[in-house]
Amino acid sequence: MSEELVAPARASLKARGERRVIAQAALVIMVGNVASRLLGMGREQVIAGFFGGGHVTDAFAAASAVPTSFYDLLIGGMVSAALVPVFTSFGHEKEERDLWVLVSVVLNLAAVALSAVVLVLVLLSTPLIDFYGADFNAVDKALATHLLQLMLPSVLFMGLSGVLSAYLYSRQRFVLPAFCAAAYNASIIAAAILLRGRLGVSSLAVGVLAGACFQILLQAPGLRGLHYRAVLSLKHPGVRKIGQLYLPVFLGLIVSNVTVAIDRNLASRTGEGSLAAMRFATTLIQMPLGLVSTALGLAFLPTLSAYAHKESQTTPRGARRSSGASEETAAEAGFKETLGLALRMVILLIVPAAAALLVLREPVIRLLYEHGAFNPDDTARTATAFLAYSPGLPAAAIDQLVIIAFYSRKNTVTPALVGLAGVVVYLAVALPLLKPLGMPGLALANSAQWIAHMLIMLFLLRRVLGGMGGLGLGSTLIKAFAAAGVTALTILAVSSTLGSMISTTAVAGLAAYVVILAGIGSLAYLASMYVLEVSELRILWRIAMAKLGR
Repeated sequence: MSEELVAPARASLKARGERRVIAQAALVIMVGNVASRLLGMGREQVIAGFFGGGHVTDAFAAASAVPTSFYDLLIGGMVSAALVPVFTSFGHEKEERDLWVLVSVVLNLAAVALSAVVLVLVLLSTPLIDFYGADFNAVDKALATHLLQLMLPSVLFMGLSGVLSAYLYSRQRFVLPAFCAAAYNASIIAAAILLRGRLGVSSLAVGVLAGACFQILLQAPGLRGLHYRAVLSLKHPGVRKIGQLYLPVFLGLIVSNVTVAIDRNLASRTGEGSLAAMRFATTLIQMPLGLVSTALGLAFLPTLSAYAHKESQTTPRGARRSSGASEETAAEAGFKETLGLALRMVILLIVPAAAALLVLREPVIRLLYEHGAFNPDDTARTATAFLAYSPGLPAAAIDQLVIIAFYSRKNTVTPALVGLAGVVVYLAVALPLLKPLGMPGLALANSAQWIAHMLIMLFLLRRVLGGMGGLGLGSTLIKAFAAAGVTALTILAVSSTLGSMISTTAVAGLAAYVVILAGIGSLAYLASMYVLEVSELRILWRIAMAKLGR
C-alpha cells in the first residue's frame, strides 16, 4: 500500500488516540473538580452555618484573599502559563534525567523565594488588611490580621504543590493533582467542625494551612521515578525560559490582584455582608468554571503544547503566513483541530449550565447556605450578586481556553496586555455604578470585564492562527443557546407545579425540589443535545461508558 494512502489512516488513528487520552484526562479532572466543588460548597455551608454572613465572615474573606492572591500571583498563574508548556517541551527535547533536574531546580527556587515572601507578608499583614478591608472597624481589622498571619505559611505549601502538579500534568498524570483542591476544602471543613469550639473562626485559618500541606502529601505517590536534586541555578535554560514566559503573566497578575483588592475595598464600602455575599456568589460561579473550563483546559494543555512545540520546530513562527503560503503543516492543523474541539466542548457545557444556575439561583443558595447564622437577607444579597455575575460566566469559561491556547504557544505577553484592557473596562463600569447600585454594580463590572477580555482574546487568536473558519464554533454557539433555552424553559415550566407539591420550608423538601428540577433540566439538555446531534458530548459519553464497563 502506498504511503499516500497509509498516511491519512495513521493520522486518523493518531487523532482518535489523542482525543481518547484528552477525554479520559478531562473526565478525571472533572471528577476531581466535582469532588472539589462539592466540598467547596460544603466548606461554604460550614462557614455560613457556623459564622453567618456578617462581620466575622467578612474578616475571614478579607484575610483569606491575601494568601490566595499571592499564590495565584507567584505560582498559580505560572502552572499553565509556563511550567506545563516548558516541562512538556523539555521532556520532548531532553533525557528524562534532564527534566528531573529542571523540576528539582524549580522546586528549590520556589521554596526559597516563597519562604522570603511569607516573612515579608507577615511583617506587612496589618497594612494588607487595611487595604483589603478599608471599612472595617478596629476589632474586625485585628481579627482579620490575626487570621491572615495564621494562614500566610500556606503560600509556601500551595506553591510547592503547584510545581508538583505542573510536573504531573506535563507527564499526563492527572489523577492526583485533580484531587488537590478537594483535599484542601476537606481540611477546612474538618478543622472548622473539630476546632470551632476552641478556636472560633481561627479554626478556618488552621484548616487553610493544613489543607495546603495535605496537597503536597497527596501528590507524593505520583512522583515515583522523579529523582530530586538539591541544586539551585538561575542560569538553567529551562528556568530562564520559565522566567521569560512568566514575567508578562506576573506583571498582568499584579494588575489583576490590585483590581481584586480594589473590588474588595469598594465592596467593603457598600454595607455589611457585601464581601460575604460576593464571596458566596463567586463560589457558585467558580463551580461550573472549574467543572468545565478549568478541567478541559488542563486536559488539553499538554496536547496543545506538544503540537505548538512541533510547529515551532518545523516552521519558524509566522514564517508560513508571512510568505503567503496556504497549506498548513500537520502540527498547525492538529493544533487548530484540538483547540476547536476544546472550545466546542466548553461552549456546549457552560452555556446550558449557566442558564440552569441562573434560573435556580435562589433555591440553590437557600439549600447551600441558609442554615444557622445565614439568614434570608444573606440569601437575597448572594442571589443578587450571582445575578449580576452570571452574564460573564460563559465568557469567562471560553476566555480560559483561549488563554490556554496562547500559553501553549509560549505566548504570555498577549493575555497580559489584554488583561490591562480588561481592568480599564472594569473601572469604567464599576465607578459609575458604585453609588447607584452598590455591590451589584461591582459584580456587573466584573461581568463586563470578562466579556471584553474574551472578545479581544478571540479576535487576536484568530489573527495568530490565520483564521478560525472550519472549527464549527458558530454552529456550536447556536446549538448551545438552543439547548440552554430549552433547559431554562423546562425548569421554569416545572418549578411552579413542583413548588405546589413539595414544601421547600424544610431542608429535605428544598433539597428534593432542587435535585428534581436539576435532574429534569439535565434530561432536557441531554435530549436537546441528542436532537441536535452533538458529536463532542458523545466522545465523553463513550469514554465514560468504557471506563464504567471496565
